[in-house]
Amino acid sequence: MMKISQSSSNAVLSNDPSSEELSAILEPLKASERILQLKEIYGSRLVASSSFGVQASVMLHLIKEHAPEIPIIFVDSGYCFLETYQFAQSFIDDWGLDIRVFNPAISAARQEALYGKLWQEGEEGNKKYALLNKIEPMNRALSEIGGDVWLSGLRRSQSSTRAHRAYAEQQSSTMKVYPILDWADAQLVSCFHENDLPKHPLETEGYLTMGDWHSTRKPQAGETAEETRFGGQKYECGLHEESGQNDFQI
Repeated sequence: MMKISQSSSNAVLSNDPSSEELSAILEPLKASERILQLKEIYGSRLVASSSFGVQASVMLHLIKEHAPEIPIIFVDSGYCFLETYQFAQSFIDDWGLDIRVFNPAISAARQEALYGKLWQEGEEGNKKYALLNKIEPMNRALSEIGGDVWLSGLRRSQSSTRAHRAYAEQQSSTMKVYPILDWADAQLVSCFHENDLPKHPLETEGYLTMGDWHSTRKPQAGETAEETRFGGQKYECGLHEESGQNDFQI
């Protein structure tokens, strides 16, 4: 039997909570309480991910403070900005977290030799790029680590595709959970300031969001973060969408 222990509920569940039940459990809690509650429910089944983007320090700080034993997956596409690699390495060296790097099965050089620059090949090219460089490595990471409950730092205010997400979503056989989903930009800024958290070097150059170098650019006057990714055609890299791969757990 699994006890759900937060103050707003004394429910006892005989099976894993559904995504709807889990969202209801998490909604009234603070981000730190959500992580603690998830640790109590799922234990070693928990994993987290980080792209080491402009808000990465916040989730990494929360994990460090409340669940430092959780494995943190860094999917390295081979196309990150130089500054992203340096930023990620600073956490690997200094924060004492269990950060595990997973690369695509096919190197960037081999991909370009075989398929060309997939990000320039329209919708189908971008789908193949996402499968090779994001989805397959993440799926492999989850399989090798043995996790099926995935913590991610998605926030509703980041984009239109995230505005209506629930705190927990079932994606194939993996439960995805978003501890800071309801945080507004001001709350994020406050967390950085109060905890003196490190910022991505390219944020000071004007970047609003961070992805691979070929699909992310600085905003022009009045542009939103969403408009600076993939030429404004989409925001998601593929990890937070159904993969369509029957043998994948995401």
